[in-house]
Amino acid sequence: HPLPSKMFMINLKPSWLETPWGGHYHGGNLFLDRPFPVRLTGTKYACGRGGCGACTVMVSKHDPVSRKIRHFSVTACLVPICSLYGAAVTTVEGVGSIKTRLHPVQERIAKSHGTQCGFCTPGMVMSMYTLLRNHPQPSEEQLMEALGGNLCRCTGYRPILESGRTFCAESSGCQQKGRGKCCLDQGENAASSLGGESDVSPGFCPLPEQVCTRTHTLRTLTFHGERVTWISPGTLKDLLELKVKHPDAPLILGNTSLGPAKKSQGHFHPVLLSPARISELSMVSTTSEGLTIGAGCSLAQVKDILAGRVSELPEEKTQTYRALLKHLKRLAGQQIRNMASLGGHIMSRHCYSDLNPVLAVGNTALNLMSKEGTRQIPLDRDFLAGLASADLKPEEILESVYIPHSQRWEFVSAFRQAQCQQNALADVTAGMRVLFQEGTDTIEDLSLAYGGVGDATISAQKSCQQLLGRHWNEPMLDEACRLLLDEVSLPGGAPGGSVEFKRTLVVSFFFKFYLEVLQELKKPGKLLSVPVSALDGRHFPEISDRFLSALEDFPATVPQGVQRYQSVDSHQALQDPVGRPIMHLSGLKHATGEAIFCDDIPTVDKELFMALVTSTRAHAKIISVDLSKALELPGVVDVITAEDIPGTNGAEDDRLLAVDKVLCVGQIVCAVVAETEAQAKRAVEETKIAYEDLEPVIFTIEDAIKHSSFLCPEKKLEQGNVEKAFEEVDQIVEEVHVGGQEHFYMETQRVLVIPKTEDKELDIYVSTQDPAHVQKTVSSTLDIPINRITCHVKRVGGGFGGKVGRPAVLGAIAAVGNWLPHSSCLLDREDDMLITGGRHPLFGKYKVGFMNSGRIRALDIECFINGGCTLDDSELVTEFLILKMENAYKIHNLRFRGRACMTNLPSNTAFRGFGFPQGTLVTESCITAVAAKCGPSARKGKAVIKVVTKLIKPSTNNLKSSFHSRRMQVAEFNKKNYWRKRGLAVVPMKFSVGFAATSFHQAAALVHIYTDGSVLVTHGGNELGQGIHTKMLQVASRELKVPTSHMHICETSTATVPNTIATAASIGSDVNGRAVQNACQILLKRLEPIIKKNPEGTWEDWIEAAFEQRISLSATGYFRGYEAFMDWEKGEGDPFPYYVYGAASSEVEVDCLTGAHKVKKIRTDIVMDACCSLNPAIDIGQIEGSFTQGMGLYTTEEELKYSPEGVLYSRGPDDYKIPTITDVPEEFNVSLLPSSQTPLTIYSSKGLGESGMFLGSSVFFAIADAVATARRERDIAEDFTVRSPATPERVRMACADRFTEMVRDSRLPPWAPPF
Repeated sequence: HPLPSKMFMINLKPSWLETPWGGHYHGGNLFLDRPFPVRLTGTKYACGRGGCGACTVMVSKHDPVSRKIRHFSVTACLVPICSLYGAAVTTVEGVGSIKTRLHPVQERIAKSHGTQCGFCTPGMVMSMYTLLRNHPQPSEEQLMEALGGNLCRCTGYRPILESGRTFCAESSGCQQKGRGKCCLDQGENAASSLGGESDVSPGFCPLPEQVCTRTHTLRTLTFHGERVTWISPGTLKDLLELKVKHPDAPLILGNTSLGPAKKSQGHFHPVLLSPARISELSMVSTTSEGLTIGAGCSLAQVKDILAGRVSELPEEKTQTYRALLKHLKRLAGQQIRNMASLGGHIMSRHCYSDLNPVLAVGNTALNLMSKEGTRQIPLDRDFLAGLASADLKPEEILESVYIPHSQRWEFVSAFRQAQCQQNALADVTAGMRVLFQEGTDTIEDLSLAYGGVGDATISAQKSCQQLLGRHWNEPMLDEACRLLLDEVSLPGGAPGGSVEFKRTLVVSFFFKFYLEVLQELKKPGKLLSVPVSALDGRHFPEISDRFLSALEDFPATVPQGVQRYQSVDSHQALQDPVGRPIMHLSGLKHATGEAIFCDDIPTVDKELFMALVTSTRAHAKIISVDLSKALELPGVVDVITAEDIPGTNGAEDDRLLAVDKVLCVGQIVCAVVAETEAQAKRAVEETKIAYEDLEPVIFTIEDAIKHSSFLCPEKKLEQGNVEKAFEEVDQIVEEVHVGGQEHFYMETQRVLVIPKTEDKELDIYVSTQDPAHVQKTVSSTLDIPINRITCHVKRVGGGFGGKVGRPAVLGAIAAVGNWLPHSSCLLDREDDMLITGGRHPLFGKYKVGFMNSGRIRALDIECFINGGCTLDDSELVTEFLILKMENAYKIHNLRFRGRACMTNLPSNTAFRGFGFPQGTLVTESCITAVAAKCGPSARKGKAVIKVVTKLIKPSTNNLKSSFHSRRMQVAEFNKKNYWRKRGLAVVPMKFSVGFAATSFHQAAALVHIYTDGSVLVTHGGNELGQGIHTKMLQVASRELKVPTSHMHICETSTATVPNTIATAASIGSDVNGRAVQNACQILLKRLEPIIKKNPEGTWEDWIEAAFEQRISLSATGYFRGYEAFMDWEKGEGDPFPYYVYGAASSEVEVDCLTGAHKVKKIRTDIVMDACCSLNPAIDIGQIEGSFTQGMGLYTTEEELKYSPEGVLYSRGPDDYKIPTITDVPEEFNVSLLPSSQTPLTIYSSKGLGESGMFLGSSVFFAIADAVATARRERDIAEDFTVRSPATPERVRMACADRFTEMVRDSRLPPWAPPF
């Protein structure tokens, strides 16, 4: 077809693409293919599966049914270019720009301090923008739904939600609500208001009329790619004919199933049929009997359709619709619901499907169509199992779905349990329906279906048949649970594991259903309206009020909270920015997508792309590497192996490229360099490596201990007389397990190497926390001097320790081919998680001796961490673990020991907190255990508050009163609720800042003043999102007495500031601030004579005079660092320069039937000692973000899962769940203590980047408190092995009850619910 047939709009500009499908690795994706089809870098690539929302854009299409333009958010990584025919796409660049005009969404998220690293911000902006495009004054519920598909690893979400609340009709988020403006809309280039016609352009992009008319063409559009043909028929007749011609071709609408499968599993289809333009597949019709919805309707449209029917029809007719709506609110994120179709969801028949179990029990029918005619089949167990006799024929399509109304005396419910409340695949889903004989409680029909407990949705047909005719009472419940456990059985080695948990949920869900129906039957108008004689004198079971909370779901609500900090002194100069809550320097650029990250650098002619070949064996000898087929592929330039390295191939025990043997799955063996990323990826698949397996293969800490497999000698600290102290006291011996953690920085590892034409010089643009380490590694790898290599870091999209050492490996491998043109390496999320390692899992054993009063006399802790296959930072992590384990407690007789285990897993590395979050959880678990032995859990609260009082005296009176009053409220709630329990915990924190070596605390800076008075500041710190550049300009502004508007920071470069130290250990702003201060003071001293001579002059006058007098306007600042040392031989030292003190209290509510937990209707309070904060807005953001990340470590972020062969299963947001927007505490308060002075640090400030991590454990211990209460009430031992994270599975199984006994005990003892 001519070019116009390939046309769509991007930000109101027409676009034509020559290779719309199959020419690139991402399947012809509009924004994420490399080289980029369009140069719009605001849309970020983070996961490639539609699970994180970083690539969110708005698509506007003409709806052929309503004949209106529909605007909806999508994840660009799953949108094939061909599907955009006739559509308009709006990216963050089309919403607003700092060069022209900001949209209120962009301005408010920046001024609300809702950006840190900024990599997720464009996606957040586009989700909110699309919401406002459809609902100018949305509800808070709509705001939560809109952002449910967006992940952020930095902020903790609270400020992002605060910015969104300013648009909500019922919100009190803005002081100027009701006037059409917001107090945040004050920028020079900001939009004046949201409503009104003047705000529609350019902020709101209308769909051009000429594009809309083109979508009405009835002709079939065919797009031919290199490997795939995309066919988009214009009529239903054409589609049916094409299905006959291509019976194996799948129909694709949202690409939410095929897209991820193509990426992660390599699924490939040579022909794809897109029925998006066929209006018949989007039709909706209603009758008196039910509702028919077109198979092409998106899940978001289905949600709106069902909500409309629920509002119009009597409740008794909408039971099935309500159950579906319940799941549709939590199924995936808003973007996926906008893309995925009802037909696609049904036909995918995923075992974890949310809707199929409900549709199956609701007697749903599928309307099929082919060239031969139409027919209808039931959506039943046979269809869901994929039986040929109950399935579609190859030439048939699913045209529509018929969902009948429910009827009087019929009840339908839906249940699901997932790792997170929203945007997470369910562990188990269920649909349940019961129909009673008129006016009785006798079961006439019963249907139960479960997802997540087999290869397909399972219908418990046999159990239901045996329960027909039974009364809805306790004996029926008892029998039903037994029958279900017998029929819905899972073998011990079932895929996904968690067998006991899933079987427990099977009966727990039915119990919830039993209570729901019982409660409904007792409502006026049901059984109570029937004469007693009609019930044959039967007494209906009473429901205890304590059981009613089992029927409630945790709602998703916008968190509230207060952030408290001390204002600057009233005598401080107005232009002095230190201590003021100044917006992040790049905040507005983050919000407009104009902040440039490493992968946003424009590609150049002949740029090459690198893909890594990794080991598929955990411990094996390399027999041979066959590159012949890979090198024959078109576009492949070279394959780099260890033999190509001219210098050093890493360390002896940690090779850059494997030689002779591999030590883990994911170890890099070689690297393919090709003209496109797709060609490089294809060559990786054709690289054949032969292995010979070696023994032993070690994966766990327990196995490593058994084989004495360790990476370094034991680290030990001891004080007092531990053995003697143990002789005089009671003792507890326990174990603690702390899982690892994936960094999940939003920007994956990226590097661009640009060789220069002479002297073997290299420019390296890399996303790293330590450019000097990259520089040194590349130097030794290429065997060239360090001065030939310049590393550039503009900004990093999150690091958290994961970009300290790993970027050097990628940079060195990419640089090996420096005789080639520019080469870049970008890791997909899957490869990033496979290769780079994460936080060290820990196994700890403690022995504690204590008095009856609770006073601890002796403590002996031995810890083992899983270091992976090479040393990396494991020895340092072990040392820091031991040094920091005491936390805020003073114990006179203690012994701490630590070992790093060597296993055949990818090497674990630095992570925010560097051992502190794992080690202090052991100590805090010990304190909790002692408190439990010595009396009520409130005693621990008293003891901890005493500790907190000593640490942070000014704030403890309120803490004391609040804690004790809330403890009483929690106890009262727990008395009234059997299946819901609340827990309350408070934890203290003493975090040591810095490195245990003086040389690691040095820093340098370079400050230039130009003749126009502008100032350029450069320093050795890297902008990771923690606002270090913002703080450095605040320091320079105070010292030079010049507004920050006169100043600029370009980048961190090894050419301007050499020999830098990694930006880590919470020390970056401290030491670099001192260096910037020193440089500015040197410059100011040079200017003193000129200022004295002309005190009334302006800054520009002084600078011009200095230049005329040949005074240098450039100065290097230097800070020698804090003194710190540790002698491990003697066990003596002063390893850290100073400490940060803090405390957190959290209250949670746990659903004992499912294990779900939420900081619900309750709150988290954090008090932190920041001394004199350089920027309280940034510091509070760091505290909230690290707390949320810590909460993820201890609760939602389930340990990385490996196969028995050591292959990582958890390789994306589908499998690994970081906290989402619904995990934020409902009331989230953060207070910085009143300013205090310390001469050690820059302006008496403190580094707060990591300290908040451990405070997230307050949620863990609150959950443990709730579980302990449940166990006491059930007469089960309170003490149990502490395992972090406290996932729903662990919480549910710890809340042992008759249901868990039924699952665990093969004898299945008699059981009756404790009414």
